[in-house]
Amino acid sequence: QVQLVESGGGLVQAGGSLRLSCAASGRTFSSKPLGWFRQAPGKEREFVARINWRGSKDYADSVKGRFTISRDNAKNTGYLQMNSLKPEDTAVYYCAADLTPTASGYDANYWGQGTQVTVSS
Repeated sequence: QVQLVESGGGLVQAGGSLRLSCAASGRTFSSKPLGWFRQAPGKEREFVARINWRGSKDYADSVKGRFTISRDNAKNTGYLQMNSLKPEDTAVYYCAADLTPTASGYDANYWGQGTQVTVSS
């Protein structure tokens, strides 16, 4: 059974940092894209960042220059370093694996359960 388990969420003041981790089990994703999405209350889920198996990255415009996605294939784990956090970054953050492009962005075949990130002003 494939599982993605996020950790590292929490409450932080504006301007602070958090590092999210996503540990995968049940299969290896070293050859598949990993990504992060988020969903704020009352809003649709949105793409945050993606990294492919070669390490090529792309980001949503809203997080460029502040967030960094990375992966450690040996540990089957992905990361999202979030700096200069803003109150509008408050959301449940979801790890995803095996991303595929869609007409509106990306979807994924595997999802984590989500971790709450709250940024206070």
